[in-house]
Amino acid sequence: MDLVTVIVIAAAVGVFALVAFWQHGLERERDAEAEAKLKEKLKEVKELGADKAVAQHSHVHQDKCIGCGSCVIACHEGDVLSVVSGLARVVHASHCIGCAKCEAACPVCAIEVGLGDVSHRPDIPILSPELETSVPGLYIAGELGGIALVKNAIEQGKRAMDDIARRLKAQPRPKVTGVHDVLVVGVGPAGLSALFRAVELGLDYASVSLDDVGGTVFKYPRRKLTLVQAAQMPLVGKIKEGEYYKEDLLKMWGDVVCKHGITVQINAAVEMVTPADGLLETKTNTGVIKSRFVVLALGRRGSPRKLGVPGETAQHVLYELADAAALQGQRALVVGGGNSAVEAALGLAAQPGNYVVLSHRKNEFSRLTGINKQRLEKAVAEGRLHLLLSSQVKMIDSKKVVLHSCDPGGGKELPHLESDWVFVCAGGDPPFPLLHKIGVKFGKAPETSEEERAAGGPAGEKP
Repeated sequence: MDLVTVIVIAAAVGVFALVAFWQHGLERERDAEAEAKLKEKLKEVKELGADKAVAQHSHVHQDKCIGCGSCVIACHEGDVLSVVSGLARVVHASHCIGCAKCEAACPVCAIEVGLGDVSHRPDIPILSPELETSVPGLYIAGELGGIALVKNAIEQGKRAMDDIARRLKAQPRPKVTGVHDVLVVGVGPAGLSALFRAVELGLDYASVSLDDVGGTVFKYPRRKLTLVQAAQMPLVGKIKEGEYYKEDLLKMWGDVVCKHGITVQINAAVEMVTPADGLLETKTNTGVIKSRFVVLALGRRGSPRKLGVPGETAQHVLYELADAAALQGQRALVVGGGNSAVEAALGLAAQPGNYVVLSHRKNEFSRLTGINKQRLEKAVAEGRLHLLLSSQVKMIDSKKVVLHSCDPGGGKELPHLESDWVFVCAGGDPPFPLLHKIGVKFGKAPETSEEERAAGGPAGEKP
């Protein structure tokens, strides 16, 4: 090899090395810039309170992550996850709907969707894998246990009832008049699934609910679309994945109730559940029901959260919007900053002649789904919906509402807002006080031993 060839090869190698070094430097610079932006974004998200999810959400095992970005692409909401420095990270945890599409898309099983460590969460009851609480014989299914989505509610209702049936079979007892095998409280997706499974298995059941069949779904606005993942529901069969109108879901479930003659006592509020003589006695506003087991499927919404202001008890102040199309040519104020408030405001704004204002006490929305955020921005840009951010209702009159500014140095009164209707969509107070009174434990493992669980029912039962 002559000298010229050696020089050419050496030069080529040198140029290649310089280019590679330069590219590496650019990549490091881009990674550093992206890292800085992510840290700033995480800081903003934390300040808004959007860094924590209420229900199940994505967890990234970074020791397994290969940074391929499949999870980011698969995310239904679009902004929950981000890839920075070659690793996936959760950014907007509160935006996660727990659909687990990211988990399914990950080729190396680096993502897990769940509640994470609940040992220090005062809002999540501690449950066994079979969904039993620290009160033997008392189960919780659905959103009340922290797991959202219709598919999960259906699966949990069935799982709880299957475990109850197993225990009833393992410890049979003579039938006693007035004592049921199981009481199902609530008839939303989780409660209906448990109830339908009890009918399938031939169990002696009772069912009570404060709301009509459908639970929270029954309270949705007319024609509201709900994303449902594929699920197998007792007595119903396979529910295909897709978007369902509220009315379609209610008809599906209502038809099953009618076909099988399933009985549900409506307008019954549970006041207490007490272990007594190897049974559970459930006190409601209409009487006492005795059963060996109880499934609580109450949901998390509970009682509507009140504003605590003068005039709130007026007839034109409502806490849910059932049918936006019934209100046309009206002035309406919607109060709240969550998805239900935005959906109510958008529904009203879509009706002819309506003037709709959405009041939110913060200066921006932090917990909206991606689609609701887009629809809100579009409606505001088109002038169909008006925002009053950093505002708080102080008084409600027959035809006007008094609001004050929530700005740090504010508190000043805003111009009075004329309104025919006021919709308060400030969420609900979960039935945690009832659970605490019953004895359900939060934040640490149940003290019930495995031997007690295997015994087949509440405290005092023996095999």
